[in-house]
Amino acid sequence: MQIFQVDAFTNKPFSGNPAAVCIMDEKKPDRWLQNFATEMNLSETAFVEKVSDGFNLRWFTPKNEEELCGHATLASAHVLWESGILEAQNEARFHTKSGLLTAKKSGEWIYINLPVEPPEKAEAPKSLIDGLGVNPVYTGKNRLDYIVEIESEERLRELNPDMEKLEQVNTRGIIVTSKTSSSKYDFISRFFAPGLGISEDPVTGSAHCCLAPYWAKSMRKYKFMAYQASPRGGELKVNLTDDRVVLGGETITVIEGKVVV
Repeated sequence: MQIFQVDAFTNKPFSGNPAAVCIMDEKKPDRWLQNFATEMNLSETAFVEKVSDGFNLRWFTPKNEEELCGHATLASAHVLWESGILEAQNEARFHTKSGLLTAKKSGEWIYINLPVEPPEKAEAPKSLIDGLGVNPVYTGKNRLDYIVEIESEERLRELNPDMEKLEQVNTRGIIVTSKTSSSKYDFISRFFAPGLGISEDPVTGSAHCCLAPYWAKSMRKYKFMAYQASPRGGELKVNLTDDRVVLGGETITVIEGKVVV
């Protein structure tokens, strides 16, 4: 089986969010998939299997299977086109635990169509506030994550969370966001998921399924340029349309090889 490591939401190697993409040529049990993802030790490993009307796509962190992952979907589409499995003019169709996801290529950018995941206002647990060490402007929650708006970009960039306390929060992950003074971006964010074995995720596509509807309310706009301010960093084009979010990003292959077990 072919294996690729792709940096997503970037056009420069060793930045953005790395994902492993495994092109399956035979069925493997779930335990093998999880062990393989643990071996890769990246925030996500994607397994792509050809079916009659597209591809089955599953995502695994080092600890468990995920219901939705943006950057590994972007990376998977990139691999299909780059390897010639799918012609560049053809849409990639992925059957996932979050329904049908599609991807299209336009120049150097790939656009993936994901479900919107709007938050509802929620009281933050003490472990969340203590773990972040902030006084939130807003806290909310959707089916996947907590979202926390804080007062400034400067405060967001200097956050040094207590991961042991954040691991106590009953959620997939924690989105922290703020407006930005940059003329290039509309908002910035960071994403922490210690419960999944990921202290800080470099660039989280699925978090923007929550961030898009959240910022649309206050900014009264539906198209954004966003930046995730992790140490690796990455940028996303974000377009909110009804119950879907279209995310645009660039990608670059860093490693290509074969699975021998």
